[in-house]
Amino acid sequence: MAAQSKEDPLMVLYMRYLDLLRSRIRRTSRTTRLIAVLAFTLSVVSSGYGSYKRWKRRSEDRAQGRKLLRKNSGLKGKDGERTIFVPRGDSISKVVIRPTKPTTFDAHRRLFLTPPRVTRLQSGTSTPAHGPPPQTKPGLNLAFLHQFLSLLNIMVPRFKCKETGLLLGHGVFLILRTYLSLVVARLDGAIVRDLVAGEGKSFLLGILRWLSVGTLASYTNSMIKFLQSKISIAFRTRLTRYIHDLYLNKNLNYYKLSNLDGGVGQGADQFITQDLTLFCTAAASLYSSLGKPLVDLFVFNYQLYLSLGPLASTLLLSNYFTTATLLRRLSPPFGKLKAVEGKKEGDFRGLHARLIANAEEVAFYGGSDVEKVFVNRAFEDLKKWMDGIYNLKVRYNMLEDFILKYSWSAFGYVITSLPVFLPAWGGLGGRNELVPTGIEAPRERGRMKEFITNKRLMLSLADAGGRMMYSIKDLSELAGYTSRVYTLISTLHRVHASAYATHRRTRPGELYSLTDVQGTLHTGFDGVRLEDVPVVAPSMYPYGGDELIESLSFVLHSGDHLLISGPNGVGKSSIARIVAGLWPVYRGLVSRPRQVGMDGIMFLPQRPYLSVGTLRDQVIYPHTEVDMRDNGKNDNQLQQVLDAARLGYLVDREGGWDTRKEWKDVFSGGEKQRMGIARLLYHEPRYAFIDEGTSAVSSDVEGLLYETAKDRGITLITISTRASLKKYHTYNLVLGLGEDGYDWDWNQIGTESEKLGVQKEVHELEERLEKVPEWEKRLKEIDEELNKVLVVRIDGKNVELPAESTVSSQMEQSDSS
Repeated sequence: MAAQSKEDPLMVLYMRYLDLLRSRIRRTSRTTRLIAVLAFTLSVVSSGYGSYKRWKRRSEDRAQGRKLLRKNSGLKGKDGERTIFVPRGDSISKVVIRPTKPTTFDAHRRLFLTPPRVTRLQSGTSTPAHGPPPQTKPGLNLAFLHQFLSLLNIMVPRFKCKETGLLLGHGVFLILRTYLSLVVARLDGAIVRDLVAGEGKSFLLGILRWLSVGTLASYTNSMIKFLQSKISIAFRTRLTRYIHDLYLNKNLNYYKLSNLDGGVGQGADQFITQDLTLFCTAAASLYSSLGKPLVDLFVFNYQLYLSLGPLASTLLLSNYFTTATLLRRLSPPFGKLKAVEGKKEGDFRGLHARLIANAEEVAFYGGSDVEKVFVNRAFEDLKKWMDGIYNLKVRYNMLEDFILKYSWSAFGYVITSLPVFLPAWGGLGGRNELVPTGIEAPRERGRMKEFITNKRLMLSLADAGGRMMYSIKDLSELAGYTSRVYTLISTLHRVHASAYATHRRTRPGELYSLTDVQGTLHTGFDGVRLEDVPVVAPSMYPYGGDELIESLSFVLHSGDHLLISGPNGVGKSSIARIVAGLWPVYRGLVSRPRQVGMDGIMFLPQRPYLSVGTLRDQVIYPHTEVDMRDNGKNDNQLQQVLDAARLGYLVDREGGWDTRKEWKDVFSGGEKQRMGIARLLYHEPRYAFIDEGTSAVSSDVEGLLYETAKDRGITLITISTRASLKKYHTYNLVLGLGEDGYDWDWNQIGTESEKLGVQKEVHELEERLEKVPEWEKRLKEIDEELNKVLVVRIDGKNVELPAESTVSSQMEQSDSS
């Protein structure tokens, strides 16, 4: 290392540019300096004015944000862009959310539904796999590479984006840390040399340089961690918004994913909340845990090649390949283990979410013991799996630590001794040993400096190599997280595009499966029309559904109110699900209005839903306060809506329109159903499906609600078993007729045919009532036959007793005899 300069490279670079700056200043004239001063003054003034305008604009945004945050609202922009305000400590933060374009989904569909065959993500059939098949195992293979690059297209959508800047900044600091490691290694050797030589001035100067480099290194390390966290949040933001746009849209993917497809198990909550977070954290750390050690390996190997010679470099490279091969062969399948652990975590979490959602029903039944068995069983299953993973990690970590820490340290001492014992193969250090000198002390100090410097480089190189080897396990875990997130997005794309093909686990000739949808849902019709539509309760893909009605046909126009009645389980609510698009139209044609809500069609489900937000949000759901203002409505009109729904007292009782509560626990059953009617009166659709929407409301109030809705021009399609609702409707569709329950009947209420049907039913009841005396006579004869004799087994014998005698008295006589 004698050929190397004793000057600090950073100080040399700093002094060079400082001299250039001073020479430029000396060469400039007084006029030029004056112009520069004026320009600087003008820039300061203009920037101050601009800062004032920005401060004023921010103050206005904060005031508007507080108002909109209180009302649980935001701002609408072009192309679906929304501006929301979220609390951030004592201030308000403005967030602009831009929706994902449909063309982006179309471009990404090939990545998630038709992966290349070389990745082995295809199912092995002639048709595309449409997402990873169940037998795809997570691991370090081409499938993992394809999955990660597909997700990277979402996380870094283009070169000029925020994520690219963060990655470039992170890379600059990683390279800077590598350079600082070289500087520290040289300083370490120089300080030890000066200490051994007794040069106090050089020693103190080295200490000062060490502290200055340490300050810069501390800042660099902090920035690396900070930027890594920012990259993780940026990745998660991109993926979360992408998934939300694909999950929550007009195609109802959030419903179909859990109720029709079943590709992600119990639901997407575990994938979106936990698996996505773990994936983004692992992906952000991969850049530093894999990229930084790779740069260190090249830089430190080159420095050691100069210091120790080619033999040392050859031995080091051989050591890397041997260690990597050994650890790769002995490494457990951490990717598969993590993927299964994530699934079991999701199952355990799903059971608790299910218990929370149905706590009242479980409490009424007293089912806490049974639910405890279910959650304990799921937890024990998860615990055993995690114990197995930890047992594998213990053995693998023992091997890994021994090889990377102790074996590599011993090997490093051997490598650094080459210039001393084999000077001909020792590079620059060996050349210094071969140079003849008459003084032994300087040579020993040189050896000390070379050894300390090479030792520091070897330690940094061992750390880089260790992180590279540790990254094998991190990559395996990342492969598991990648598989989970990729499965979620590919399943969402499959549901969004209805891209179902025959899978190898599909039974041949499966009727009414998602691969057998041949019907049409037409939106834009002024009315509700079904033509030869089978009512089928679908099963999870790829299995077929259960047919409830073979073929149903009717047409309903504005002003023709329909009552759908029949016993339970015959498909009354299924008709609403098919018309709404929740269930597929397997055959025939379904026509309905295009819009859902105002001037279109609206559906009130059996279970009233109360959203998160203010009291105002409960009335105008699914509108926001901005949508309400855009439609020209105000709080006074909302009060009139509540009065019409017999809920006018709620505003005073709850403390105003901006009150926030857990409304499902505040409202009673009747209030929840009347809130649904209030939403109906607010939106004023042309057609409305009401599925048992007034079952908890008294008959007199129920009649007033129906009359109010009809007066506002809403055509009602009611699903109910209450015969008293017939007087509010024009037609009656009766389901569940016939011996097998597949038949149905359509009739107009109040016509002669309906009256004849009612008379026929009354006549059948009268005939049954006439048979009552005969049935009573037969019942009396049976009682007399039973009262004649009573057979009791006593002392192993059958004894006939009169009906009047009791068994106890006969037993007493038997005991006395």
